[in-house]
Amino acid sequence: MTRLMRRLALSRGLLAGPVVFVTAAAVMAGGALWLPAGRAQIDHIVLPVVLFPAIWALLFFYASLDRQLLRAWLLVGAVLAVHLGAIAWHLHGAGVLA
Repeated sequence: MTRLMRRLALSRGLLAGPVVFVTAAAVMAGGALWLPAGRAQIDHIVLPVVLFPAIWALLFFYASLDRQLLRAWLLVGAVLAVHLGAIAWHLHGAGVLA
């Protein structure tokens, strides 16, 4: 294996492993902000937790199978940034992040 191929495999493994896991956790945490509350007022909390494996699998397979590694990094990074931004915005509005 050439040095470039090893570097690309390491980059894809890093993206598809810990980066996708952290991104799926951020989507799960941010899901309570964009999902509707529902009748019992708990659906917006329970659904992201239940859907976490599906979110993780979707991101994992996308990161593993996309032919353009840079595009996969950018998309996963954008999803992570949007959800972390939404969480920070909500915490700042609640007065937690002063």
